[in-house]
Amino acid sequence: MPSSVVNIAFDSNDNYALAQWWSQVVGHPVDPECVDGEEEAWIPVPGSPTLFFNRVPEPKAVKNRVHLCLTPDVPRDEEVERLLAAGAQLVDDRRQPDGTGWAVLADPEGNEFCVLRSAAERAATS
Repeated sequence: MPSSVVNIAFDSNDNYALAQWWSQVVGHPVDPECVDGEEEAWIPVPGSPTLFFNRVPEPKAVKNRVHLCLTPDVPRDEEVERLLAAGAQLVDDRRQPDGTGWAVLADPEGNEFCVLRSAAERAATS
């Protein structure tokens, strides 16, 4: 029998602050049971795995081996600008002049993720 993905876990030094940041990214609130200072915080995302944040003592040291890829509801470049303004950092810009490609960003603790084109952008170039 296959397994199901229940959550996606992020290690972080300030798990509650990082959960609050990701809450802005995905547009869903941190679970009300979560309290600043606890070891764990999470964001239930209807229809998707829960985003789970663990407090760990060590800082991020190397590139992620697993990362999230986000498909925004708005144009990709608009979402990239929103996330940069919210505190993300641009790690690698893979956007192409023809509108294809993606942007690799990092959250405030260095966890990398990609922002892909929106469904409308993909439909317009197919």
